[in-house]
Amino acid sequence: MKTIRRSAKAFALHAAVVGLSAVAIAQQPASPSAPLAWAAVTPIAPPATPLATEAASAAVTRFSFLAYGDTRSSGLADVPGDGEIIHPEHARVMDGMIAKVHDLARTPFPVRFVLQSGDAVLRGQNAAMWNVSFSPIIERLTRGANISYFFSVGNHDVTGMPSGDPGRALGLHNTLTAMSKLMPPEGSPRRLGGYPTYAFGYGNAFFIAFDSNIASDPIQFAWVADELEHLDRVRYHHVVVFFHHPPFSSGPHGGASGEPMPGTGQKAPDRIEPATTAIRTMYVPLFRKHHVDLIVSGHDHLFDHWVERYVDNGVTYRMDSLVTGGGGAPIYAYVGEPDLRAYVAAGAAQNVRVEHLVKPGAPADNPHHFVVVQVDGDRLSLEVIGTGPTAFTPYNGKATIALSER
Repeated sequence: MKTIRRSAKAFALHAAVVGLSAVAIAQQPASPSAPLAWAAVTPIAPPATPLATEAASAAVTRFSFLAYGDTRSSGLADVPGDGEIIHPEHARVMDGMIAKVHDLARTPFPVRFVLQSGDAVLRGQNAAMWNVSFSPIIERLTRGANISYFFSVGNHDVTGMPSGDPGRALGLHNTLTAMSKLMPPEGSPRRLGGYPTYAFGYGNAFFIAFDSNIASDPIQFAWVADELEHLDRVRYHHVVVFFHHPPFSSGPHGGASGEPMPGTGQKAPDRIEPATTAIRTMYVPLFRKHHVDLIVSGHDHLFDHWVERYVDNGVTYRMDSLVTGGGGAPIYAYVGEPDLRAYVAAGAAQNVRVEHLVKPGAPADNPHHFVVVQVDGDRLSLEVIGTGPTAFTPYNGKATIALSER
C-alpha cells in the first residue's frame, strides 16, 4: 500500500505540472475499426535460470547487456513475412547476439540480458505473427542460451491509438501475453498495473521500460517519476531507460525535411510526432533531473547516436540517446537534421547542448545490427555489431566508444 499511496501523490503532482488529466486521455476518440479476430498467443518461455534479483546482484559491478529493436517484417504483399515464416533478418541478428553471448561468457563482462525497444511484429493484434515469426527466435535466446529478455512496446505491437481503442486493447493483450513470463508480474512493486511499464535493477544499474505510444499518459509518467525519485543512487550508479519513440532521430520519423520548401529555398518545419513531443517536453527534463545515463529507442530502422550535455548544480552531465532499430525491419536511411533550436532554448537554464555523434547513412551503410553495452563500475562503453558482410564501424572507423566515465 505504501507504493500505491506514493504513486498517487506523484500522479497528482506531475499531472498538475504538465497540465494533463486521466479524464482528458480517456475522452480521446477511438478510431472505428473492423471486427477483431481472436486467437491465442503463446507466452515466450523464460530462461531456466532467472536473472539474479536486485538483492542477490547488489555486489555486481561488471557485466554486459545487449540492446536492439524493430524486428518486424516489411508488410510487402509479395514478400513472406510475419505470421508466415520465421523472420530471416531477425534470425540473423539473433545469430550474432547468441555468438556474442558465448564470446563473453568466460570474460569479466558476461551478457546477462537483452533489451528490445519495440515493434516485435508487423501487427500485434495478429496472434500468428507472434507465435510463428517472433517467439521461436526469442526462445533461442531465453531457452537456448539461458538469457533474460526485456521488451518495451512499439506502435506496431499495440497501435498508436489511445487507451480504450479496441485495436490497441487486443495488441496490448497479445503483447502482454507473449511477454508475461519475461517481465515483472502484475502486482510487483516494479510494475505499473495494467500497463507494459516496469523496471528492474541488476548490479549497479537500473532499467525502466515504458509505453511511449501513450507518452502523455499522466499515470504512467507519475509512476516513472516515482521510480526515479525513490531510487537508491548509492546502489545504482547507472540508469537506463528503453522505449520505442526516440527524442531525436535523423530518419523518417525524426520529423526533419530533407528538401527545402518549393520556391523558398528554406527548410520546411519539422513534422514532430506527438509521442516525440511528449518525450522531449515531459520525460527528458525528468531524465536530466535524475541523471539518466542512457536512452535506448528504435522506431527508425537505423543506427543513430546523440549526446545531450547539461549542467545540474554546477556539474556537467552526459546523457546518450541511441536509436538502434536494426533488428530485422526494412532499413531506413538518413533524411535530415531535426530542428532542435526550440528544444535547446527550453533547456537554456541547464546549458543544454545536443551533439549528433553518429549519423546513419544510406541503407547499404546502415545494416541490421544490435549493440553491446559494457558496464565496468562507473564506466559504460558501447559496441555496435552488424549483420552485413563487413564490420559495422560507425564511430570514425571503429565499432566501439566509451559512453561515460565519472
